[in-house]
Amino acid sequence: MPDTALVRAFLDDRHLALATEVEAFAARAVAPLPPPADDAAARRQARQLLALLGAEGWLGYAVPAAWGGRWPETDLRACCLLREALAAASPLADAVFALQCLGSMPLALAGSEAQRGRWLPEIAAGRAMAAFAMTEPEAGSDVSAMATRARRARHEDDGYVLDGRKVFISNAGIADLYTVFASTSPEDGRRGLSCFLVAAGSPGLSFVGPQILSSPHPLGEIAFAECRVATGDRVGEEGEGFSLGMRTLDRLRPTVAAAACGMAARALAEATAHALARRQFGRALADFQITQQKLAVMATDLAAARLLVYRAAWQGDTQGAGSERASVPAAMAKAFATEAAQRIVDAALQILGGRGALADHPVERLYRSVRALRIYEGTTEIQHLIIARHLLKEGAAKPADAPA
Repeated sequence: MPDTALVRAFLDDRHLALATEVEAFAARAVAPLPPPADDAAARRQARQLLALLGAEGWLGYAVPAAWGGRWPETDLRACCLLREALAAASPLADAVFALQCLGSMPLALAGSEAQRGRWLPEIAAGRAMAAFAMTEPEAGSDVSAMATRARRARHEDDGYVLDGRKVFISNAGIADLYTVFASTSPEDGRRGLSCFLVAAGSPGLSFVGPQILSSPHPLGEIAFAECRVATGDRVGEEGEGFSLGMRTLDRLRPTVAAAACGMAARALAEATAHALARRQFGRALADFQITQQKLAVMATDLAAARLLVYRAAWQGDTQGAGSERASVPAAMAKAFATEAAQRIVDAALQILGGRGALADHPVERLYRSVRALRIYEGTTEIQHLIIARHLLKEGAAKPADAPA
């Protein structure tokens, strides 16, 4: 659980109560689960976790109350608290919750009443697993290079026909709903992208196969070949896909940073316990100043990351998704927290020594899991560009003789 005294200024009483509840749930129901040994086991456990999180009501924080959620609006601070607690207990449980948020956010932001009514209650209850399909073989950070096409069917009332491939898609092959981004006007670049809902089992949608990560995770490739999508399954207007996708990622970036904090906190706790118990050269490892220095740097990094995370989530909740005042703190939080978590987990493994490198040790699993956080939903480098562009824009707007 986060040090709520540290971030109290950004939380309400309901957040403090939620933090206590989700920590207890994670310790009772999630932490005891055996970590999946391979891709097949991760896919089975992901569906089990979906059912568990849905039955216990935690997925209700991914959608607004009007469509089966727990609170009136999707609350970033609540999502951060959940992701931090889940990630500390099980990176896969965190991923399951995160994908429900990510796959449903475009619907919450721009979906029609019919679309929201059809899917959001199912996502909140854990009866439908969501996926977010944007990345392609040649279109990662450069979304404008997207090659998947959505052309109008012969008759406009017949909707669209999708053709293309998506890679690095979490929940590929096990999702019930894919939120898919495709180009309806290739000549317009990113201004020609649109967003669609494609249900699993749709003719023309296929699961190409898994993509194996070092940490077991249901990742894979999907393909579209003459896949028909009704006009009513387009989210928002034609050409709004890029804006909708960026607003979704922008809004949820603090939650990625929160997951990083959860993994870092677990690693720090494991390292501290080991340092106190392990004896070397006749005394506890914790008695050595070099160990104390490592733990101090880890704790400081984690505290700084948490402050950035909950500040960004607070600004996202109070100032709205997509506003510059919210997007820059979100970029700072994601960039700093994910990089800090990588350092903390690495330092924890160094303190643990050979034990930390054993495949059955929690820190070894964290070592494999934490790396992806610096890449997905916008690499660290992309976050730095967002921050720098804001700084340069502000600097250009100031008179030449204005104080710095």
